[in-house]
Amino acid sequence: MNYLESYYANYDEEGRLASKHGQVEFLTTMKYIHKFIGGTEKKKILEVGAGTGRYSIALAREGHDVDALEYTTHNLEIMNSKIEGIANIRTCQGTALDLSRFADESFDLTLVLGPMYHMYTKKDKQKVLEEAIRVTKKLGHILVAYCMNEATMIQFTFKAGKIWDCINNHMLTDDFRCISEEKDLFEMVRLEEIDELNACFENVKRLKIVAADGATNYMREYIDAMDDATFDVWMKYHFSICERMDLIGATNHALDILEKINK
Repeated sequence: MNYLESYYANYDEEGRLASKHGQVEFLTTMKYIHKFIGGTEKKKILEVGAGTGRYSIALAREGHDVDALEYTTHNLEIMNSKIEGIANIRTCQGTALDLSRFADESFDLTLVLGPMYHMYTKKDKQKVLEEAIRVTKKLGHILVAYCMNEATMIQFTFKAGKIWDCINNHMLTDDFRCISEEKDLFEMVRLEEIDELNACFENVKRLKIVAADGATNYMREYIDAMDDATFDVWMKYHFSICERMDLIGATNHALDILEKINK
């Protein structure tokens, strides 16, 4: 059974990113994309695991040359339905574990904003990052998103009343790290695990790691109910704290920003 295909065929990814609480993650990610691609010069961008195309299409509309690779048929079909008339975006189906269709050092920016959510072994995570680094130009940037362990523990085990189910089904380690399999759909990590993964590669360095949504999902019903003016203030607050290292581990989604070293 392909759990990922089944999940995304029945999940409204478009709706999630369109909600106010979903916009926080999108706006934060776009803020840092713009920070690291800089200026108005057209860039070559690859999005690995492009979903329904929210980021890829936005960047193509800004004039960048975009390749968007997506694993699931459902999401790819939605993305393809939205790109008519946009000449500078190419879509294809494939896995983040194999980017062999793309040559070495082809892209100024490589986005890996979903695949690490669904990689359950260190070997697979290393392969995804290795491939993303390979296709990125020297001094180019790789942005990698992760689902963080503690937000899941707090919201979806304790708050959701599922802590005993998780304990009894051996889904947690003794120190409360979530243990995921393919059927569980999402892999949770801690900051030290991201650091350990990055340490496997000598040709990248971290520039920043950012809390992409911070405290937003802990209070999503209040965020969604905000008027636009209050939401703008929330975004200013979020941007003022999203790089604080003491808060990174508690975000739902962390965005790791790497630069490929010129060596």
